[in-house]
Amino acid sequence: GEDLVVENKIEMTFKVDRKLPMMVRMANLCVVGGFSVNGVAEIHSEIVKEEVFNEFYELWPEKFQNKTNGVTPRRWIRFCNPDLSKIITKWIGTEDWVTDLEKLAILRKFADNEELQLEWMESKRRNKIKVASFIKEKTGYVVSPDAMFDVQVKRIHEYKRQLLNIMGIVFRYKKMKELSAEERKQVFVPRVCIFGGKAFATYVQAKRIVKFITDVGATVNHDPEIGDLLKVVFVPDYNVSVAEMLIPGSELSQHISTAGMEASGTSNMKFAMNGCVQIGTLDGANVEIREEVGEDNFFLFGARAQEIAGLRNERAEGKFVPDPRFEEVKSYVRSGVFGSYNYDDLIGSLEGNEGYGRADYFLVGKDFPSYLECQEEVDKAYRDQKKWTRMSILNTAGSYKFSSDRTIHEYARDIWRIEPVVLP
Repeated sequence: GEDLVVENKIEMTFKVDRKLPMMVRMANLCVVGGFSVNGVAEIHSEIVKEEVFNEFYELWPEKFQNKTNGVTPRRWIRFCNPDLSKIITKWIGTEDWVTDLEKLAILRKFADNEELQLEWMESKRRNKIKVASFIKEKTGYVVSPDAMFDVQVKRIHEYKRQLLNIMGIVFRYKKMKELSAEERKQVFVPRVCIFGGKAFATYVQAKRIVKFITDVGATVNHDPEIGDLLKVVFVPDYNVSVAEMLIPGSELSQHISTAGMEASGTSNMKFAMNGCVQIGTLDGANVEIREEVGEDNFFLFGARAQEIAGLRNERAEGKFVPDPRFEEVKSYVRSGVFGSYNYDDLIGSLEGNEGYGRADYFLVGKDFPSYLECQEEVDKAYRDQKKWTRMSILNTAGSYKFSSDRTIHEYARDIWRIEPVVLP
């Protein structure tokens, strides 16, 4: 556009390019007509300003805000995890934390207290037993509550990378099969890997991923050599009620989207509140969760949001060299270990340098080595239960920012410009 300075005001005029398709640009209209535009996590708000609406941001910087999402502690800890809530109330000395979540920070000073650690571990185990009996009822699989409960529940989406998780599990299984029974026990921490989530009716690739996970489970869970060292469970019909039972019984929670693609995520907040340690990328609210709980209490891996476009370009130029472990997993899947289903379309999406549904758009192969190495760190930490429990307590203690009470207060103050009504 041409800029005309009129009495110190800048007027923008835009020329219409008739060659472009004539369509109503709804998002642009919203920015123009709206009082304020906000992202739902710090990284998301930055992407909105720098990329999605950059021209509008340069025109009206004051219109753009951040409001990091939150979840309600009434449902997502007090109601769904009464066992842990009792312990929190006992150590904080009041139940006021339920409506004033910042009080959770008081737990930090007890993180090394052996009495609290013992109560914390026992509570987690009771919650795991509930999950185990749910799994038995819904799937017939029997899992051990002494194994690490490793959970990824969210809608099935290529960008959320359930595929990265299951391929990591396949690698683990293959390595187990190559060891003697003795070595296997030395090298691997027992895990129950739990998936859940809905795949949209016409989203074929998502359906394939679900099929793949259940096929891996059917093979691994019936392997007498492996026993309780590894179980893979896809929980049917994932919903809020299932989440209310699964989250309190989780120990490791996976939030592994390709950096820059998850606007915020809120289950990550629910898991942190319930003392689950997270493995994740620097994406969505993960960035802020890691900041709040402390980077020592968060397992970080993967490419950063700023690198993604460059990595995709390198891929298009044929410069990407896959890690041999990634190639190994792909050929293992293709060898038919997990049944006769033809996985060419699924595995093919991770191959080639260009084309729709190919060229590994979500960088599963790129992040695979980083993910495997991070999972080894997870195993190492879990072997030291005292250390793990400390991390768990510090995750709960650092989760107070992620209360929806804080979020709604910020909307009221900065966007809606409304005053609270004080009840008599």
